[in-house]
Amino acid sequence: MASTTAATQQNVAPPATTGKVKRIVLILLIALVAAGAAAGGMYFFLAKSAPGKPAPPPPPAPPVFFALEPMTVNLLSDDGQHYLRVGLTLKLADEKMQARLTEHMPELRSRILLDLSNKHPEDLSTLDGKRALAKELQSLVQQPTDAGAPPVQVEEVLFTEFVVQ
Repeated sequence: MASTTAATQQNVAPPATTGKVKRIVLILLIALVAAGAAAGGMYFFLAKSAPGKPAPPPPPAPPVFFALEPMTVNLLSDDGQHYLRVGLTLKLADEKMQARLTEHMPELRSRILLDLSNKHPEDLSTLDGKRALAKELQSLVQQPTDAGAPPVQVEEVLFTEFVVQ
């Protein structure tokens, strides 16, 4: 009898619910992966275009360099034998400022020459003296040339030539 019960147990098919459970688990796993991918994609795209984050600023426009003709002036000294030869370049924000300066170049050169001729050679011999002169010339150039006109925006005054003798 023992052989008949063993034979019947071998002929008995496994329950049919095992295949259905595998299918359901597989479908749930696929749905879970798809939901995760959708959530990740939404986070990625919404984080890029979030209104709280400002867009990076555009790169600044390249500066405009405006070279002035070299100038030679007599300096204040006891013997009256000292002079200064200076070449200047102005660093401007845009070409509109260059056009405004070109229109008033004789007045601008006159201002610079008068200011330079009031300097002593000892004041211009040090690095600090040259830096102070550059700042002074910058404010001098920025003064309006016409009544009611806005000041010219000069970012920096650069020396291209500087000889004190």
